[in-house]
Amino acid sequence: MIDTPEDTKVTSTGTVVRTVLPSAASSRPPKPDKPREPRLRALDGLRLVAALMVAAYHYGGRGGEVTDAWGSSPQQQFPTLHGYFAYGCLGVQVFFVISGFVICMSGWGRPLKSFFASRAARLLPAYWAAIIIVTLVFALPVVTYKAVSPSDALVNLTMLQQPLGVDRVLGVCWTLWAEIRFYALFALCVVLPGATRRRVILFCAVWTLAAVITEGAQEPLLDIVLMPEYAPYFIGGVGLYLVHRDRKDAYAWGIVIVSWLIGQHYAVSRLWHAPDVDAFSYRSSFGIMLVVTLGYVAVAAIALGWLHWANWRWLTVAGALTYPFYLVHEHLGWVVIKALHQGLNIPSYATVLLTVGAMLLLARLLNRYVEDWATPLIRRKLASIPRKN
Repeated sequence: MIDTPEDTKVTSTGTVVRTVLPSAASSRPPKPDKPREPRLRALDGLRLVAALMVAAYHYGGRGGEVTDAWGSSPQQQFPTLHGYFAYGCLGVQVFFVISGFVICMSGWGRPLKSFFASRAARLLPAYWAAIIIVTLVFALPVVTYKAVSPSDALVNLTMLQQPLGVDRVLGVCWTLWAEIRFYALFALCVVLPGATRRRVILFCAVWTLAAVITEGAQEPLLDIVLMPEYAPYFIGGVGLYLVHRDRKDAYAWGIVIVSWLIGQHYAVSRLWHAPDVDAFSYRSSFGIMLVVTLGYVAVAAIALGWLHWANWRWLTVAGALTYPFYLVHEHLGWVVIKALHQGLNIPSYATVLLTVGAMLLLARLLNRYVEDWATPLIRRKLASIPRKN
């Protein structure tokens, strides 16, 4: 990301031209650019694993629900695996831990304008494209799924449909609303004043305590801002980035452990229920705790450098496909499943594999023909906005 102060210009081709004022040149040498940390390709791979977990849950983990796409309950389609697929929804918690790690890493030493431009450029292009594609597909006469109204579809372009109570085009966009709130908190409390170890530790400690108080107070406004149900995962990821910077940091390890303890509690309290054959899905409390723990352990292994050997280039491609795949896989996946399973009588397991493959292909097209040009364009335009006195 390029930050452009008042004496910097960005040409139409993206070339950065810096003009150093004479007084500044005579008083001190220019600061060197912040060195980029080596890419953690194992983290890219873990992103895709988390996305595939969520897809498995959507396609086959809702055991007690009769879906239009399958024509029956996924429990009947996957009598052996549906119980395991039910844990796939916890891929979201893993995503949040990864997000805490990545946002702390990308926001460290970066000005607020640059941080904002980076986040907007990363999220918006594929999201806008997914909104348009899903809206158009659902409007086709041959597709029987209900489409949202034109007004609601336009509001969805803002990413603010969740708090506005507007019908969602993408079922997974509720997680983006959580991400946006985390970005805002981190930007205001850490990026704006400047990231330091002490400030990040204080941010994690205050947010943890405030989220716990919010849960006890049951105050709706504070719940929206501090989101106690999801805060432990973001905070845990931030703590793991501190571990990545210094594996002997006792405060960082304390943040991670406390976040894991609170996070597994929320996961169990929200996702566990007594066994019921008619339930939407069933998971054991031990299974929930195990998946959450494995998510923390996986990110910790990457933070500690234990997976530095997983440095294959294709993992970077996998990471690039994760976000667009996550956006389109649910609703468009149902369209593909119905066409393959009911239209062509393809067996369930083959249908799932083909559907995942189709969604990955679509994700690759979105990455190649939307993100590859729109992301740097938006980043450059937002980062080049001049500051006014």
